Amino acid sequence: MSEFPWDALRGGMLLGLSAALLMVMNGRIAGISGIVSGLLKPQKGEFGWRVTFILGMVIASLIAPMLGFELPLDLPVASIPVVVLAGLLVGIGTKLGNGCTSGHGICGMGRLSKRSIIATCVFMGCAIATTFIRLHL
Repeated sequence: MSEFPWDALRGGMLLGLSAALLMVMNGRIAGISGIVSGLLKPQKGEFGWRVTFILGMVIASLIAPMLGFELPLDLPVASIPVVVLAGLLVGIGTKLGNGCTSGHGICGMGRLSKRSIIATCVFMGCAIATTFIRLHL
Protein backbone atom coordinates (compact mmCIF):
# COMPACT_ATOMS: atom_id res chain seq x y z
CA MET A 1 0.00 0.00 0.00
CA SER A 2 1.83 3.05 -1.22
CA GLU A 3 -0.72 5.80 -0.63
CA PHE A 4 -2.76 6.68 2.44
CA PRO A 5 -6.45 5.72 1.91
CA TRP A 6 -7.93 9.23 2.15
CA ASP A 7 -11.36 8.13 0.90
CA ALA A 8 -11.56 5.54 3.68
CA LEU A 9 -10.63 8.18 6.25
CA ARG A 10 -13.25 10.60 4.93
CA GLY A 11 -15.84 7.80 4.82
CA GLY A 12 -15.07 6.84 8.40
CA MET A 13 -15.38 10.45 9.49
CA LEU A 14 -18.76 10.72 7.75
CA LEU A 15 -19.95 7.53 9.47
CA GLY A 16 -18.90 8.91 12.83
CA LEU A 17 -20.53 12.25 12.09
CA SER A 18 -23.81 10.64 11.02
CA ALA A 19 -23.84 8.44 14.14
CA ALA A 20 -23.12 11.43 16.39
CA LEU A 21 -25.79 13.56 14.72
CA LEU A 22 -28.40 10.83 15.06
CA MET A 23 -27.54 10.46 18.74
CA VAL A 24 -27.52 14.19 19.46
CA MET A 25 -30.55 15.15 17.38
CA ASN A 26 -32.71 12.06 17.82
CA GLY A 27 -31.33 10.24 20.86
CA ARG A 28 -30.94 7.09 18.74
CA ILE A 29 -28.04 4.73 18.11
CA ALA A 30 -27.08 4.32 14.45
CA GLY A 31 -27.14 0.53 14.45
CA ILE A 32 -28.28 -0.42 10.96
CA SER A 33 -29.72 -3.79 11.98
CA GLY A 34 -31.80 -2.12 14.69
CA ILE A 35 -32.96 0.61 12.32
CA VAL A 36 -34.02 -1.91 9.67
CA SER A 37 -35.67 -4.30 12.14
CA GLY A 38 -37.62 -1.33 13.49
CA LEU A 39 -39.04 -0.88 9.98
CA LEU A 40 -40.32 -4.45 9.98
CA LYS A 41 -42.45 -3.85 13.08
CA PRO A 42 -42.82 -0.07 13.27
CA GLN A 43 -43.94 1.72 16.39
CA LYS A 44 -45.68 5.09 16.44
CA GLY A 45 -43.30 7.93 15.61
CA GLU A 46 -40.48 5.57 14.64
CA PHE A 47 -41.07 4.92 10.94
CA GLY A 48 -40.15 8.31 9.43
CA TRP A 49 -36.65 8.74 10.80
CA ARG A 50 -35.79 5.10 10.08
CA VAL A 51 -36.86 5.35 6.42
CA THR A 52 -35.04 8.68 6.10
CA PHE A 53 -31.83 7.20 7.50
CA ILE A 54 -31.91 4.19 5.16
CA LEU A 55 -32.83 6.33 2.13
CA GLY A 56 -29.98 8.67 3.03
CA MET A 57 -27.51 5.80 2.81
CA VAL A 58 -28.87 4.70 -0.57
CA ILE A 59 -28.99 8.23 -1.98
CA ALA A 60 -25.48 8.97 -0.71
CA SER A 61 -24.13 6.02 -2.70
CA LEU A 62 -25.74 7.47 -5.83
CA ILE A 63 -24.49 11.01 -5.21
CA ALA A 64 -20.93 10.11 -4.12
CA PRO A 65 -19.61 9.50 -7.67
CA MET A 66 -20.98 12.90 -8.73
CA LEU A 67 -18.87 14.47 -5.97
CA GLY A 68 -15.69 12.77 -7.17
CA PHE A 69 -15.67 9.72 -4.91
CA GLU A 70 -14.91 6.36 -6.50
CA LEU A 71 -17.04 3.40 -5.51
CA PRO A 72 -15.64 -0.13 -5.83
CA LEU A 73 -17.23 -1.56 -8.95
CA ASP A 74 -15.04 -4.63 -9.30
CA LEU A 75 -16.64 -6.55 -6.45
CA PRO A 76 -16.79 -10.33 -6.77
CA VAL A 77 -20.13 -11.59 -8.00
CA ALA A 78 -21.79 -14.34 -5.98
CA SER A 79 -24.74 -16.52 -6.87
CA ILE A 80 -28.18 -15.70 -5.47
CA PRO A 81 -28.16 -18.71 -3.07
CA VAL A 82 -24.79 -17.63 -1.67
CA VAL A 83 -26.03 -14.05 -1.19
CA VAL A 84 -29.23 -15.29 0.52
CA LEU A 85 -27.24 -17.63 2.79
CA ALA A 86 -24.78 -14.85 3.64
CA GLY A 87 -27.66 -12.49 4.44
CA LEU A 88 -29.28 -15.08 6.70
CA LEU A 89 -26.00 -15.72 8.52
CA VAL A 90 -25.46 -12.00 9.03
CA GLY A 91 -29.02 -11.66 10.34
CA ILE A 92 -28.57 -14.57 12.75
CA GLY A 93 -25.24 -13.17 13.96
CA THR A 94 -26.76 -9.75 14.41
CA LYS A 95 -29.58 -11.20 16.50
CA LEU A 96 -27.18 -13.30 18.60
CA GLY A 97 -24.85 -10.34 19.12
CA ASN A 98 -27.69 -7.94 20.00
CA GLY A 99 -26.50 -5.57 17.30
CA CYS A 100 -24.33 -5.15 14.25
CA THR A 101 -20.94 -3.71 13.47
CA SER A 102 -22.33 -0.21 13.08
CA GLY A 103 -24.20 -0.29 16.38
CA HIS A 104 -21.40 -1.93 18.36
CA GLY A 105 -18.35 -0.89 16.35
CA ILE A 106 -19.15 2.76 15.76
CA CYS A 107 -21.63 3.78 18.42
CA GLY A 108 -20.88 1.33 21.22
CA MET A 109 -17.12 1.71 21.00
CA GLY A 110 -17.54 5.49 20.96
CA ARG A 111 -19.53 5.23 24.20
CA LEU A 112 -16.89 2.85 25.67
CA SER A 113 -19.50 0.11 26.13
CA LYS A 114 -17.75 -3.04 27.40
CA ARG A 115 -20.29 -5.25 25.61
CA SER A 116 -19.68 -3.41 22.34
CA ILE A 117 -15.91 -3.57 22.70
CA ILE A 118 -16.09 -7.35 23.20
CA ALA A 119 -18.60 -7.76 20.35
CA THR A 120 -16.42 -5.71 17.99
CA CYS A 121 -13.34 -7.78 18.90
CA VAL A 122 -15.32 -10.95 18.14
CA PHE A 123 -16.57 -9.49 14.81
CA MET A 124 -13.07 -8.51 13.78
CA GLY A 125 -11.54 -11.80 14.91
CA CYS A 126 -14.09 -13.75 12.85
CA ALA A 127 -13.52 -11.48 9.85
CA ILE A 128 -9.76 -11.92 10.06
CA ALA A 129 -10.07 -15.70 10.42
CA THR A 130 -12.55 -15.94 7.54
CA THR A 131 -10.35 -13.83 5.28
CA PHE A 132 -7.27 -15.87 6.15
CA ILE A 133 -9.07 -19.17 5.50
CA ARG A 134 -10.56 -17.92 2.23
CA LEU A 135 -7.29 -16.52 0.88
CA HIS A 136 -4.68 -18.93 2.23
CA LEU A 137 -6.20 -22.35 2.83
